[in-house]
Amino acid sequence: MNKRGKRNVGMIRLGRCVAFLAAAAFLLPFTILLMVADQQYNFTYNSKRIFYQEFVFENGTRDDGLLSREKFLEVGARMDSRREFLRSECSRLSLDGSSQKAYAWEYLINRQYHVIWCNIFKAASTSWMYNFNLMANYTAAFLNRTKEVPLELARKRYARPTVEMIRKAQGDSITFLIVRHPLERLASAYNDKIVHAWPKSFHDKMGRRIIKKYRKASESKPAPIERYPVFEEFVSYVLDETKAKRTLDMHWTPYTSFCTPCKFNFDVILKFETLDEDQRFLIQMSRLQDIVRPEWRNSGKGTNTLHNINHLYSRLSRSQLDGLYNLYRYDFQLFNYTIQNYYDIIHSEDTTYG
Repeated sequence: MNKRGKRNVGMIRLGRCVAFLAAAAFLLPFTILLMVADQQYNFTYNSKRIFYQEFVFENGTRDDGLLSREKFLEVGARMDSRREFLRSECSRLSLDGSSQKAYAWEYLINRQYHVIWCNIFKAASTSWMYNFNLMANYTAAFLNRTKEVPLELARKRYARPTVEMIRKAQGDSITFLIVRHPLERLASAYNDKIVHAWPKSFHDKMGRRIIKKYRKASESKPAPIERYPVFEEFVSYVLDETKAKRTLDMHWTPYTSFCTPCKFNFDVILKFETLDEDQRFLIQMSRLQDIVRPEWRNSGKGTNTLHNINHLYSRLSRSQLDGLYNLYRYDFQLFNYTIQNYYDIIHSEDTTYG
């Protein structure tokens, strides 16, 4: 190779090195920014909790029904475990990538008290909608006498946020959600909105449509006599709506669909199974003890859901239960719920309805 050829090769190599260094210099700030952002989130969450511990347990009293220092630390460790489990499952299921869209529609941001909540219907939503209305400066006297829908009252004070608004507010706020076993939540929604629907209401009309489409009789099995859809009819309706890719009612839409928990960092994940302690922890950590109380406000009607579950799910077939698991799969997986005991309840025969 002559000198000119060697010089050209050298220039090409030099050009490649320059291009590589330029690309590295361009990408380095973004890499550092991502690392700092992740560290900043962890620092923010932990510093909030440490500040709370130092402030309340040195200045507070223990006659207010709140958690002791030891119990507060115990529940805090439980929250850490839930947050890490959620992060791990989000990564395992590839739900935290850039291809996944974040939804902000059901979130409420309170800037005065620095709390952010994703409202999951039929998961203590009545209690916490009341609390958020208190934090929006409605008086308890007004809330207790008004006939207005609590959600509509709340949306007069809490505008529907954007994803950017949530992420900006998270810097100095506690972000939380309350989850519940998906099939327990479904049974509660059915009991409240279908069995005890108000006459001529939206859900009453829905129930009539379900009966018209799914109520059938055979020689071996007479048609149900209930004026409302029985549970297997309701489940057939939900599964058919899902199959047709129609929007589900907000009371039984999978909560991972509208909270997109893999796209936001949650500080506190409350569960129905430990709700009393979890609520007290959240109230103390957010320093809301002078504003709200860890009380239970349930607008549900009729038989207690837990006492009713065996009766309801014993009416289903295996194929229906399979369909419900597929519908709520991410709710099960991201929040460490199991469906196995429900298979012990259902019919052994795979009889389909509708």
